[in-house]
Amino acid sequence: MLRLTFVICGLAWAVIWLTRQQRWHDFKNVLLQMNPVAFIASLALFIISMFIVALRWWLLLRTQGIFIPYRAAVKLYFLGWFYNNFMPSSVGGDLVRIYYVAKHTHKKFEAGLSVLVDRTVGLLSTLIIAAFFYFLFLRGKGRVLPIERQTGGDLLDSVSRHSPVIFWSLAAAGLILAVIACSSRGRKVLRKIVSFFYAHGRTSITKSIKAARLYCAGPLALLEAFGLTVFLQLMVITGFWIVGKSMGIHAHAAYYYTFFTIVWVLAAVPVSIGGAVVAEVSIVQLFAAFAGVAPEAGLAIALTQRIVWMLASIPGAVIHISGAHLPENFSHD
Repeated sequence: MLRLTFVICGLAWAVIWLTRQQRWHDFKNVLLQMNPVAFIASLALFIISMFIVALRWWLLLRTQGIFIPYRAAVKLYFLGWFYNNFMPSSVGGDLVRIYYVAKHTHKKFEAGLSVLVDRTVGLLSTLIIAAFFYFLFLRGKGRVLPIERQTGGDLLDSVSRHSPVIFWSLAAAGLILAVIACSSRGRKVLRKIVSFFYAHGRTSITKSIKAARLYCAGPLALLEAFGLTVFLQLMVITGFWIVGKSMGIHAHAAYYYTFFTIVWVLAAVPVSIGGAVVAEVSIVQLFAAFAGVAPEAGLAIALTQRIVWMLASIPGAVIHISGAHLPENFSHD
């Protein structure tokens, strides 16, 4: 519910912002310049990238000895993408993939871990691409925003201001725990809780170590996953750069490779539905501050990305409605 509220407030703010001055007129003019062929090409490249991402995950699953059909991995990835972009609940696409792939194998923990490794590989490669293009092309250019120093000071000041609240919250939690421990029934419940987490935690750590050894024993799979990620991300961003040029946005491609990858990392923070508002505001701010792109044009390219994401979610919706993601349907692949 909080995510949906965040998105609604963001949309309301965008509408108010566009209605001021000549922004709506400028925004509409930028969109009308878009070449439909460029947009279709960008959408096609993004959908192809989804198949490549599914291949990355499929390779990671095989490293753990989990052999599901490739088409099943594709179905689950499209399903997860649909959940990420349209479902307002806290159930994200990664959790959906974990839930359904675990139903297809007895190695449930390893299957779930593969999703987390897949996400980690994706985020790390995204950050590496952003850093590479920033240091190679953009370092020292544009307006430098003093983010780090301000953020650190604000954080320390905030902790200092709220230290009494933190202290009394911890004291209250300790007092409640002490009261529970004073009764025999409370101690029994606490022992069960501790035993449960100890047993399951030890099992999870053991399985994690075993899975890590398998990944380290087959580093080629991780390298392949990293290479596929870099390739697909550059391919997708190039598509958006082509769309931007067709709309008259003459920013260097290096800005796209740097800013889009940064935005994708920011959009992964679960504060909205599919990173909505977060991604759009970030693109507008980054392109305006560093590439000199008008905010209306930045919003046009940001919304183009959003439309592509939503259209690419349609196969996931079809899979969800038809039940093609269910384990009993995997055997038909």
